[in-house]
Amino acid sequence: MTMLILIHLLLLSMLFTLSNTKLLPQQPGICYGQLGNNLPPPQKSLELIKTLKTKRVKIYDTSPQILKALRNTNIEVSIMVPNELISNIAKNQTFSNQWIKNNVLPFYPHTFIHYILVGNEVTSTNNKQTWFNLVPAIYNIQHSLGIFKIYNIKVGTSSAMDVIENSFPPSNAAFRKDISDDVIKPMLKFLNKSKSFFFLDVYPFFAWASDPKNINLDYALFESKNITVKDSGTGLVYTNLFDQMVDAVYFAMKRLGYPNIEIFIAETGWPNSGDSNQIGANIYNAATYNRNFIKKVTKNPTVGTPAQPRWVIQSFLFSLFNENQKPGPGTERHFGLFYPNGSRVYDIDLSGKKSEYKKFPVPKNDSNEKLWCVVASGANVTLVADALSYACSQGNGTCDPIQPGKPCFRPNSILWLASYAFSSYWAQFRKIGGTCDFNGLATQTSTDPSDGSCKFPAVTP
Repeated sequence: MTMLILIHLLLLSMLFTLSNTKLLPQQPGICYGQLGNNLPPPQKSLELIKTLKTKRVKIYDTSPQILKALRNTNIEVSIMVPNELISNIAKNQTFSNQWIKNNVLPFYPHTFIHYILVGNEVTSTNNKQTWFNLVPAIYNIQHSLGIFKIYNIKVGTSSAMDVIENSFPPSNAAFRKDISDDVIKPMLKFLNKSKSFFFLDVYPFFAWASDPKNINLDYALFESKNITVKDSGTGLVYTNLFDQMVDAVYFAMKRLGYPNIEIFIAETGWPNSGDSNQIGANIYNAATYNRNFIKKVTKNPTVGTPAQPRWVIQSFLFSLFNENQKPGPGTERHFGLFYPNGSRVYDIDLSGKKSEYKKFPVPKNDSNEKLWCVVASGANVTLVADALSYACSQGNGTCDPIQPGKPCFRPNSILWLASYAFSSYWAQFRKIGGTCDFNGLATQTSTDPSDGSCKFPAVTP
């Protein structure tokens, strides 16, 4: 009898431990994108990842070089099925099996693949055929894993916030009508049954930047002290934009009958630079947002969101590097924690154990503030020289002041000459589409780089 009691107590203790382990906060992982022509090799990148003290990495493909580098590291890895293969996988189980055989079996379990995301923001694309093949592809990938007796990899897909058609107040949120019944609902059925996650890309930056007059910047940066937003439907009070956005998706899932699926933040972050018309994209705000986000998700006990206060928020920060080949506006190429040469954009610790950081000067938000375009810290000098030649080749006297004998000429200083050329080019061609980017080699600054008799051209946003 005594032995039975001891066993019973031991089982209760194990159950208690497991239930409480689930409530422990989770430090964020890092998204390792590769859309750059100047990025370090995987082994060097892994060394940088380790300095962040993270235990998770998300890649956007199944790069053999990266998966080999991650062998025996105990780092959880998220891999991705490319969007262009979704329809083939959905229609052909053998194709799905072969994909797992080629892209998972050679590495698993020595590389700790923990998640497979079928596609990236599929419903944000215009390819409606892929929308409707998404869930069948998810089911086939799950079935393929079972065929190879792999049962501890979670399958899902990452969605952008545009899956929601109305997000305020959060309790009134609903999925878009064009995907709600035929895509989202069957996907939620799968996630609920398989105990997987709704993987969600959440960017308060874009929501704030689209309406900066009505959304307070501090509210978007987790910096609001006295700013609150109340949901008139539930009475829930929000102190930051991130929680408000996440809860909108939670209530939309609840509206479809699935209130118990956990949301996994597949991407979040803030750009450290961007084009002239992209306000708020700077190192100060990027560091502030990401550091505050880490504080939130690593806080013990966990704080969740107002609608789900006991949720453990699992997440990936975007991204490891500034990626100079990402398409779109300049901010897309400036979400990195590192420059491609391996130097940090700003100090950050994903474990949440570091709370004191070097202070950055607070940027001015005056719409009349002057800005200059200069060479980004850590930029490759050879590539900068090529960009300098490009800027000067556009005519209009762009580089006249940096010719020998002119007031802005500085012999043997490529970075100085390029910074002048970048600023001059931007000032002259901005109105017809010129940007302060130069394939990720340039960045905006509100600090006048002019020196002595040399006055740098400036722009006013």
